[in-house]
Amino acid sequence: MSEPVAVPAPAPIPVEQLRFAMPPVHATPEEERTHRRQRLAGALRLFGQSGYEDGVSGHITARDPELADCFWVNPFGAPFADITPQDLILVNGDGQVVRGRFHVNQAAFAVHAAVHRARPDAVAVAHTHSVHGRALAALGELIEPITQESCAFYEDLALYDAYSGVVVDEEEGRHIADALGPRKAIVLRNHGLLTVGGSVDAAAWWFLALERACQVQLLARAAGKPVLIGHRDAVATREQLGGDLVAWINYQPLWQRISRTF
Repeated sequence: MSEPVAVPAPAPIPVEQLRFAMPPVHATPEEERTHRRQRLAGALRLFGQSGYEDGVSGHITARDPELADCFWVNPFGAPFADITPQDLILVNGDGQVVRGRFHVNQAAFAVHAAVHRARPDAVAVAHTHSVHGRALAALGELIEPITQESCAFYEDLALYDAYSGVVVDEEEGRHIADALGPRKAIVLRNHGLLTVGGSVDAAAWWFLALERACQVQLLARAAGKPVLIGHRDAVATREQLGGDLVAWINYQPLWQRISRTF
């Protein structure tokens, strides 16, 4: 009986030859505009598939890379799951549609315009009436550091502790922007969640992650008393997982899947 022939292990591929997606660098404002509109339409489709759509409520906006005080947003009344880049409308700081064929949701203008103005670093803003986000908002509470994922929002999540009906007033939008401050997300009491990001991908990921964190916290509370992660470990975990680049990277599998529906 012959001896088995030893097969040498394959040589490792040099790290520099392995593909790893990173945020793109755009050569022109038009190229960047096209990219943001594609990602915005994709995020809206993903939110629709996730069940975040509630009638005509909910919107995601993306700042135009060149036109001052203007942002792209989903049209009023258009179903999230069917949105294409061509359907998006461009709205100026006065709430007027400057490109597109449809009306703008007045609440999208009132809140998102205020946040975009207050946060020049925020390329995108996401707000919908998701179920678990609304449930936590009804309690007027913040996310606690009870899981690795929830630590991404540790000391980086605000609470707008007021409710005055559907937000269509610019002053109320400014109050929300002030309450958000430099943080990545805010819980609007009795209303829902709002997140921001330095890219559409990051803002969308933070909303998805925050909605799941709300769900986990509500489930854990219903089952017993959650064990909190200590301050030092929560801060360290946030420093690892709480940046927009990490959010962008986490979002890429979702983008790859949803982009096939265009």
